[in-house]
Amino acid sequence: MNEGMTRPIWFESTRPMSLGLMLPIGERSHFGETPRFSDMVEMAQTARDVGFEAIWFADHFSFTEPESGNVRGVWEAWTMMAGVAAAVPDVQIGTLVACTGFRNPGVIAKMTEAIDEISGGKFILGLGAGWHQPEYEQFGFPFDYRVSRFEDAIRIIHPLLRDGHADYQGRFFQANNAVNLPRGPREGGAPILIGSSGERMLGLVAEFADAWNTVWHSDPSKVAELLPKVDAACDAIGRPRESLIRTAGGTFAMEGYTGRRGNATEGDAEAMAARLAEFRDLGLSHFVCGLDLCTPSTITDFGKVIEALDAGA
Repeated sequence: MNEGMTRPIWFESTRPMSLGLMLPIGERSHFGETPRFSDMVEMAQTARDVGFEAIWFADHFSFTEPESGNVRGVWEAWTMMAGVAAAVPDVQIGTLVACTGFRNPGVIAKMTEAIDEISGGKFILGLGAGWHQPEYEQFGFPFDYRVSRFEDAIRIIHPLLRDGHADYQGRFFQANNAVNLPRGPREGGAPILIGSSGERMLGLVAEFADAWNTVWHSDPSKVAELLPKVDAACDAIGRPRESLIRTAGGTFAMEGYTGRRGNATEGDAEAMAARLAEFRDLGLSHFVCGLDLCTPSTITDFGKVIEALDAGA
């Protein structure tokens, strides 16, 4: 177990379970059409105003629809995050999740440090091994050995963020006495969240992550089924179970629901709040809400859900 894992890095919240918003950044997405940067800023500001505490960005280059073969483009997440972090400084911002197959791990650590500086210490580095093979092929990234590549990457990223130094020679990535300077506002760097439920990946979660994530769920029992696996991964390396932040995410069908985000919770504000309360009762510390549609108007409407949830806390 890495030293310091008994004290995870995470943000403070007045709620038992803080709330985040999945921001649309792609073409023909749950925004409707293509969100521009000004739309993202407006949505982030609206989300902050109605009570969301975090804004999350997917990390993709494109989506190829399996049935039609049509390609939908996606804005580059890190560039957009930096801009939103500067424009809306009083909210957490993070990747859900950054793909370690798209960038050198040292570059990921450097970008993390920079956005943590821009945001004033409010950045969360969500990491994953990736899954959408067409975008790998389009941009020439290898799709094989994704978990092994992820392991090499996290063994470089973690020490660069925590200690400012990494020296690791892996099969796919290397760091040769690499330094991460200058440092941002937090001595130990940004929190690391890893999204996965595979056995090998959960072992890396227990060893390196401050937080674990699973998405996208409408049924809390599906998350409950995964929690013993997370506990077992912590037990296997002697990590206290309570030291790992547990997070999840789900989709909510708003007015104008497009179906582009499936498996959605439907109903009025009270019904949606009741569903969120079920997730909260599992002991989750954070929940990411994917709204479909997701516009300033529907985010404002979701404020009623947050009010109902807070009233029943």
